[in-house]
Amino acid sequence: MKNILLLGATGTAGSALTKKLLSETNCHLTLFARHAREVYTDTDRISVINGDAENIAELKAIMPEQDVVYCAISGDTLPKIAENIVSAMTESNVNRLIFMGAVGIYNEIPDEIDGEDNLDNESAQIPNRKAVDIVEVSTLNYTILRPGYLCDGNEDDFVLTLKGEAAKGYITPIPALVKFAVKIILDDDLYSRESVSITQDTKAVF
Repeated sequence: MKNILLLGATGTAGSALTKKLLSETNCHLTLFARHAREVYTDTDRISVINGDAENIAELKAIMPEQDVVYCAISGDTLPKIAENIVSAMTESNVNRLIFMGAVGIYNEIPDEIDGEDNLDNESAQIPNRKAVDIVEVSTLNYTILRPGYLCDGNEDDFVLTLKGEAAKGYITPIPALVKFAVKIILDDDLYSRESVSITQDTKAVF
């Protein structure tokens, strides 16, 4: 049984991931967010902590005994949060990090499919890129999970793109994102020290 620390557990992706992990695995979850106790209750498989990832002392206090850290946090403070995560994990000898980046964090995505929001608000992606830089230069066993780009098709038809490869479409549906996240949480060696995204495509099934 793995112990998973889920940062940003009350967000859309975090909530969906929590539900899937509870229903399909025997993992123990530590659900960490500013208002976590308003959403979750402690059980034999869930530890709920109201906490702020900007506070490194709080992260360091809960890091020991964790096997995997999954970050589903976004916003302007993400670079500081990334620094705190890397520091707390390194100090506690926790090595496996799954870090959810945001659409548009890499320049290899062609402008014509990068989405109007990203093109019009390029500065909004700066925190994501800075945070990813911090993770990539760490010694952690990380996977940077990029929400990918949606093409017409069914939610179970999607392919994987690695850093440096252009994705297609616009946005990853939550079911596909969560399905893939569970897979890489359970497999320590899958996409180690990589950046990946999910791209939905009717021509291939991952």
